[in-house]
Amino acid sequence: MSQHTLPPSLRKAARALGYADIMVGIPSYRSEATIGHVARAAQAGLVQYFPDLRPVLVNADAGAPDRTQAVVATTEPPDYIERVMLVRPTNRLERLSLTYPEVDGVAGKGAALRTIFQLADTLGIKALVVVDADLRSIMPEWIELLAGPILKGGFDFVTPLYERHKWDGTITNTITYPLTSVLYGLRIRQPIGGDFGMSGDLVRHFLAQDDWTTDVSRYGIDIWMTLTTIAGGFAVCQARLGTKVHDPKDPGSDLGPMFGQVVGTLMRVSAKQAGRWLEVRGVHDVPAYGFERFGIPPAVTVNVRQLLVQFAGGWRASRPAWQDIADGQDVAAVHRLAGTAERAVEAPTANDSRARRSIARFRFPDALWARLVYDVLLAVGRGGDPATTVEVLVPIYFARVASLVVESRRLGPDQTEALVDRQVRAFMAAKPRLVARWKTEVASRPGADDGR
Repeated sequence: MSQHTLPPSLRKAARALGYADIMVGIPSYRSEATIGHVARAAQAGLVQYFPDLRPVLVNADAGAPDRTQAVVATTEPPDYIERVMLVRPTNRLERLSLTYPEVDGVAGKGAALRTIFQLADTLGIKALVVVDADLRSIMPEWIELLAGPILKGGFDFVTPLYERHKWDGTITNTITYPLTSVLYGLRIRQPIGGDFGMSGDLVRHFLAQDDWTTDVSRYGIDIWMTLTTIAGGFAVCQARLGTKVHDPKDPGSDLGPMFGQVVGTLMRVSAKQAGRWLEVRGVHDVPAYGFERFGIPPAVTVNVRQLLVQFAGGWRASRPAWQDIADGQDVAAVHRLAGTAERAVEAPTANDSRARRSIARFRFPDALWARLVYDVLLAVGRGGDPATTVEVLVPIYFARVASLVVESRRLGPDQTEALVDRQVRAFMAAKPRLVARWKTEVASRPGADDGR
């Protein structure tokens, strides 16, 4: 990938920068309130930990009518950072804030990262660190923790290990972590964590791929990077970053579209890469870099009643589609659970004691969840459209999150983590059924791609 892939204005900016050894990229959208802290911490990390490298910080913004780019431009200048950190770097820290171009008419986090990748490749970087613009807990050390394994340890991809509230990251906890771990055999705890480190070789590999879809241009980018890295045989490790404080989202009201983009990408790419995971039998730990860090993340509120309302209503709409996707007994089991959820939330007020007791007893079994997720993957493998197929999983996801929240309500972080890991065992137990069906229903089809 060369400079001609960049728009003329960005080619000019790249020529002005010349080259760089290390880059921090910050994709943003309406991040005026938080990006100043992120930029300051990133600048300090570049100056303090990599004083002999040529650094650059790039903010790729969606161009919304707020002051995000102005905040980046007016954040304390590099010479101020140098005085604060008591460091005299060999090279001046350069900064660039830009409005990224859409990819095939689509804007989103993935489109922003594509521009960052192109700039990183053009500048010849050795290590790229990407961090979210809404972080409140980022420290200068994060830059070293995410770039250090690449520059010092020979790794290509660094994923984050966070201390998160037990109800934060529900898409990760219910599906991307257990499914990715069991399919590919690598226990990557935060495959869509948002904050990553990657080598220049891996950046070039990303840019060489020909499966950049609409969902990848949006929130599908993180899981796409993780799976593309694994399938490409690149070395992966994790970095202990400590507490993650950001703008959490309520799964019942905020995460529907994100779920579709993330899980749609996960299913599509996993189906394409079946040859990489069909013979994987176990789950292996991934190396972790950095000392253990302990903190108390801010509380996250989840409206369980709203989740059950959406499960019951969504199930009524999606049940016909499930008749063609899942085993009849599993469909019947979900139907009974939807009836239980509907009865639990039909009380006149949320304070009704009977409703509270019914909600407190709601459970969605681990094994049933694992089988249904695999059924969706099989449906995509048989040729189903990932977007529409995954859509029917959304109300089931709401039920699964509600179940985990109810079960963990009185549990501490370690006990809740044990519940999340219990799902890994459920997915592992159900994998032989998935593999057997994949070989007969998908791989045996005329013209089927083995995914290698």
